[in-house]
Amino acid sequence: MDAISRTPVFCTIVPPHMLDKLARTDDVTLSTRARRTLERDALQRTRRRITTVRRAAAPPAPRAAGEDAEPKRTIYDAGRTEDLPGTKVRGEGDEAVADATVNRAYDGLGATFELFLKGYRRDSVDGAGLPLKATVHYGEDYGNAFWDGEQMVFGDGDGEVFLDFTLAVDVIGHELAHGVTQYTANLEYFGQSGALNESVSDVFGSLIKQHLLGQSAADADWLIGAGLLAPGVSGEALRSMKAPGTAYDDDVLGKDPQPATMADYVDTSTDNGGVHINSGIPNHAFYLLATDLGGNAWERAGSIWYDVLTGGGLATTADFAAFAAATVAAAEARYGDGAERAAVLSAWSQVGVATDAEATVPRQTPAREGARRQAG
Repeated sequence: MDAISRTPVFCTIVPPHMLDKLARTDDVTLSTRARRTLERDALQRTRRRITTVRRAAAPPAPRAAGEDAEPKRTIYDAGRTEDLPGTKVRGEGDEAVADATVNRAYDGLGATFELFLKGYRRDSVDGAGLPLKATVHYGEDYGNAFWDGEQMVFGDGDGEVFLDFTLAVDVIGHELAHGVTQYTANLEYFGQSGALNESVSDVFGSLIKQHLLGQSAADADWLIGAGLLAPGVSGEALRSMKAPGTAYDDDVLGKDPQPATMADYVDTSTDNGGVHINSGIPNHAFYLLATDLGGNAWERAGSIWYDVLTGGGLATTADFAAFAAATVAAAEARYGDGAERAAVLSAWSQVGVATDAEATVPRQTPAREGARRQAG
């Protein structure tokens, strides 16, 4: 396998279009903080590309995960600097500390590990027991959180627009799910494949929150980043899977630009071809599927998405139609030609994505003893 072709992307939870909007506001303090966050993100993205090219060794193969598998968590404190990973402040099995941010990061890593283990028998992000590392208190007023290909990093927010990024467990799950995609389908971070990359992270981020809270599909809020926006912001989250385009409508942040269907698809050269914007379409398809099937969304609906992500038949450049076709095939392989397959077809039809690419997509098989890596 060519490890360089699997370069991990630098993935942030706050879309560039939100930060760009803040950077152009008349409030000098807010605009300065937003520009600083954008600059840090650009620098980290460059560092990640250079580091990855230098480390071309292939990662270990996934293995079957037993019910007794345990996470290996380490939390670091950057002390509001940009030095990673920072000072170790809590390790696996250590008692909770006085810093609530540290404890939330530790618990969020654990909730993510638990969903992938209990739901899909996956041992950590790489399927082979990868230790989970996170750094908190990164930068000064840093308004983002990211996965850099090796670890999680959380900013404290500025207190005026964004709050502490460990407050939302689905944000933690979203970023770690980028690592799962990195080790499986490796979806290219541009255009529709990039939007699928973002959407898969939203899907599993939401499922991690639902699993932690014991919520059914009907009970869940289907919001990504609820609790991150400061009280003065007119909005409830960064994104809504239930109703894309409605998560916020604020004088400073602007209006949520996500489409729910292909009729409103945004053709843009910004944000890597709209990866954070058009992800609303597959997000909404998953919401429709999960609520149609009912019960716990991480079970039937989540298993179908997980089978596609880890099954080895999805091209790194897959578009919405190819992914949709793969989910139809995965539903049939796991559940037969019944309610699940019909629900998948209905969900994609409602968002305007055709599934006629099914004949060109290798039939998926359910993941059994852990994820099978795609041979790049």
